[in-house]
Amino acid sequence: MNPKTMYNLTYGLFVLTSASEGKDSGCIINTAGQVTSEPNRISIAVNKANFTQELVQKSGIFNISILSEAAGFDLFRRFGFQSGRTVDKFSDFNGCRRSANGLYYITTGTNGYISAAVDQSVDLGSHTLFIASVKDMDILSDIPSATYAYYQSSIKPKPDASPASGKTLWRCKVCGYTYEGEQLPADFICPLCKHPASDFEKVQ
Repeated sequence: MNPKTMYNLTYGLFVLTSASEGKDSGCIINTAGQVTSEPNRISIAVNKANFTQELVQKSGIFNISILSEAAGFDLFRRFGFQSGRTVDKFSDFNGCRRSANGLYYITTGTNGYISAAVDQSVDLGSHTLFIASVKDMDILSDIPSATYAYYQSSIKPKPDASPASGKTLWRCKVCGYTYEGEQLPADFICPLCKHPASDFEKVQ
């Protein structure tokens, strides 16, 4: 079985935002889609380790901002590589507005947003699946949506082509962080994007 087959699935990229008890936050997710048209419902899957997941669970509402090919890596760094538990991700950030539900949506590097209210949630172990009714939405630009493949090829900074002579490196396929060592510990967590050892590849 070749686990890399999963990479051939098509994924979009989104900033999920929510708030509870006066605290706003957001995170990058790659699993969002329409599940019914009448009534109009969407589903999202969010890692339980993300602070934004807790906010959605508490408030029952969220916004999805659809990232476009105009998104820069700084947007991913702000919403994907730091925790809302310790950082105010909206501090000094002007690329956002409040929607009718009172939550932020992202206006920089996006082509649309959807506001939704949770109807039900499903515990998936590491993630929570939220099924929600669409309450509002709008198109922000006509720039094509960014796929995960586009992020890998055109947004994520390119690492050095090869490791230093005589050194073995393991490179995170999500953010490009490199770990030096003959073996990557099985329980290693990327210090930048928090992805596990399974998302690292050996640099030949």
